[in-house]
Amino acid sequence: MITQQTRQMSFEDIKQKTQIRYDQILDRLDKPKTAKEIAQELYEIGLIPSNERNYTSPRLTELGKMGIVKVVGKKKCNWTGKMVAVFEKV
Repeated sequence: MITQQTRQMSFEDIKQKTQIRYDQILDRLDKPKTAKEIAQELYEIGLIPSNERNYTSPRLTELGKMGIVKVVGKKKCNWTGKMVAVFEKV
């Protein structure tokens, strides 16, 4: 029973943090952007500890599954030179 309780407490903590990240991402999506561009903006204003896209990409995928954002194209990433998805709010 204790492990189930601690697991539930951890889930509730993560759920709150995930919602905060959703809100931060959606606030930055004033125009179509890549996961890296959003991460860079969040880093510059001090909301995340580095500009790694891994802070935003999983949440963008989840927001896409919820129908809140969608992929509207692709473009070459300014940092990596690779083709990446561009997201916008639905």
